[in-house]
Amino acid sequence: MAMALRTAAAAAPRGLRRLFSTISNPAINFPPSAATSAQQRETREPSTNLFVSGLSKRTTTEKLQEAFSQFGEVVNARVVTDRVSGYSKGFGFVKYATLDDAAKGIKGMDGQFLDGWVIFAEYARPRPPPGQPENNVATPYSRQ
Repeated sequence: MAMALRTAAAAAPRGLRRLFSTISNPAINFPPSAATSAQQRETREPSTNLFVSGLSKRTTTEKLQEAFSQFGEVVNARVVTDRVSGYSKGFGFVKYATLDDAAKGIKGMDGQFLDGWVIFAEYARPRPPPGQPENNVATPYSRQ
């Protein structure tokens, strides 16, 4: 088998040689698993508001609330949708009644499937106060 790959690689056009060299290379680096990436993500200050990403375009607010209500009292759930198409933009927010429920919601739903897609749940960042540019970057037309 390895001999056949080497022969095919030698006969392949130059652009495909790189492809064949990676196939026969035993030291292929695979991306980290979802569990590993969840541990490496920055930890935010706990809050009752969760940011949920990785949602399917078919996910509705009702489905999101139903999925997260298994882990505590959901005060509000919202899927952010495109104004024109009405489909989900792939993320949303879930607000729990207590911090404990929010922690259970993250533990129970982070890395799980919802509508056939793997979703990620984490504490939402607080909104910046109005009037402040994000990331302390000035607008292109402002002078300081």
